[in-house]
Amino acid sequence: MAFIIKPLVTEKMTEITEAQNKYGFIVKPEANKLQIKAEVEALYNVTVTDVNTMVYAGKNKSRYTRAGLLKGRTNAFKKAIVTVKEGETIDFFSNI
Repeated sequence: MAFIIKPLVTEKMTEITEAQNKYGFIVKPEANKLQIKAEVEALYNVTVTDVNTMVYAGKNKSRYTRAGLLKGRTNAFKKAIVTVKEGETIDFFSNI
């Protein structure tokens, strides 16, 4: 398994979670919706009703420094938005 890399805990994702009972995860690019659903259900003991995925391309970045122009690229990643059954929640901070 191990398709989930980390949960998304941002201001925007927190608002979506509170309003619509949806949770965000960064997942491996080769993971499909069925694999993501199975892993979330196994890890967090919830019932997943829907999974939406998005693939983000890496972006070119450059900056001027004392040493000259530095160029680089951000990593590409895949994001999954998981809808959980009404009344169930996922607590990302329970093991802290």
